Amino acid sequence: MEPSNQTFKALMGNSVKYNVPHFQRDYSWDKEQWEELWEDIENLNEEEEDIENLNEEEHYMGYIVLQRNEKDKNNFVIIDGQQRLITLSLLILSAMHKIQNLPNDNENTEDNKIRLNEIRRGFIGTLSPTTLAPYNKLVLNRNNNTKFKKLTEDLQPLVNRNLTKTDKLMSDCFEFFCKKITHDSGLNIAKFIERTADGMLFTKIVVDNNLNAYKVFETLNARGVQLSTPDLLKNYLFSKVVDNNQRTVDESELNDMDEKWSGIISELGERNFTDFVRYYHNTHYSLVTKKKLFASIRDKIQQPKETVDYLRNLSKYAPIYAALNDAEDKLWGNPNYDSVKPYLKAFKLFNIKQPFLLLLTAYDKFSPDEFVKLAKYLYILSIRYNVIIHSSPNEQEKTYNTLAMKISSGELERASHIKNQPEFKQLYPNDQAFQSVLKYHTMPSRQSNKKIRFLLTEVENKLANTASDYNTWTLEHIAPYNITEEWERYYQEQHRQAVDRLGNMTLLIKEDNKNCGTQLFNEKKAIYQNSLSKLSQKISEYAEWDSETLESHQDWLAKQAVNTWSINYE
Repeated sequence: MEPSNQTFKALMGNSVKYNVPHFQRDYSWDKEQWEELWEDIENLNEEEEDIENLNEEEHYMGYIVLQRNEKDKNNFVIIDGQQRLITLSLLILSAMHKIQNLPNDNENTEDNKIRLNEIRRGFIGTLSPTTLAPYNKLVLNRNNNTKFKKLTEDLQPLVNRNLTKTDKLMSDCFEFFCKKITHDSGLNIAKFIERTADGMLFTKIVVDNNLNAYKVFETLNARGVQLSTPDLLKNYLFSKVVDNNQRTVDESELNDMDEKWSGIISELGERNFTDFVRYYHNTHYSLVTKKKLFASIRDKIQQPKETVDYLRNLSKYAPIYAALNDAEDKLWGNPNYDSVKPYLKAFKLFNIKQPFLLLLTAYDKFSPDEFVKLAKYLYILSIRYNVIIHSSPNEQEKTYNTLAMKISSGELERASHIKNQPEFKQLYPNDQAFQSVLKYHTMPSRQSNKKIRFLLTEVENKLANTASDYNTWTLEHIAPYNITEEWERYYQEQHRQAVDRLGNMTLLIKEDNKNCGTQLFNEKKAIYQNSLSKLSQKISEYAEWDSETLESHQDWLAKQAVNTWSINYE
């Protein structure tokens, strides 16, 4: 990498050339982003009369990631940053339009022609002396470049006839800046361009290949700088569809694949998209981390036919991945899948995604009934393994990766095949281990109220043989969270160690909970006894509520949990 800070003027200087990859996303900035940029430009140009102090006023435009052409050190591929470079170039073109259309003035016309030529040469490129066709410093993708060249050649808005959405955005951006630039002379417009170009500061990172670019993206994204990793993946995969300029698919199919890719991004969002690609990849190949994803894709997917199949499968499985994240997705509207919803809601509540490795693969390989059974087994294991015992998710992913590849190959065809695999059994915490951990388990109730209500509701439903939703209950602390002096004396100063023990919490309907408040245990017992909750009724059977009682009750609760989350191996 070669990181450096450069102004927009320096970036576009000399004989530099920037190429937007053929299959990178189209221009997509809209009025909201143009207005934000214009506000920054106005702040740069406020009271800028002393040219010597211009460099003291700068606006940071963020990172731009470039890949240098091996044969030409001044030729770069834009890996990230094209939206900003295009928009600033459209700003320059708008300023040139304003100069070109100033009223004829014999004294200044020749000067303005010189200014136009110098501005074009410094920021945009050159025109052929014979055909006047533009040779631009910035070459856009296959969908944008023709109309962008038209803008640079004519310095006029595009004719609003049969324009694509992305080309219309470029033309609208050009007109937006034309209206904003109100300087009345070529000299003042030229000064405005110089001030703006000197004030827009980028951090330029130059890499020598796509793999290093991906490492940069992952490093910066981990630090909170969101670069467009999907663009990098897309450019690699789509470029493989064309092998030595021989198309594997025709133009219409390529456009269809492009539209589907955009649909996937729109449905999942950029951050979820990368997670989705990793999960899909790990259902077919050996487990890779997010950091090694791009290298693995580059290693496994090289031939055009492989790439086409890979892209089609991404399009096929993206809606399934989206549905796994949303229990109310229309994919589960089929009555055969309705009973999977509680398990998906549990995964989301506890932010558990490892099961998606298996469910993503099993959706179109298993019958609906077997798919739901698999989701149930994975849910039960997740409660034991992830929620209560907090075992290693890395080991879990390795096991699920192995099983997912067996599903993909057709080796495993039923949910029972999964649960009986030695790898799955090894992950599954046995009853003794589960009970012994749960017997002393605590959860911070202020931060985990929903999760605790969910767990207690599952136990409640098992006891009562019902299917109540955890949102119908409120969480009641037997020894109150905000303890009174009476409770402090009654509980012998051990309150803080006990208040967030699972055994110190139960379920009540809202009205009963309100009546309990901070009353002493003997006063609460009547409310518990008459409660709709089997858990609370059990607590009413205790004579007192002290440390010894809490230990006994949580031991009982742990035994109920074993029965609630159990895979039958008999």
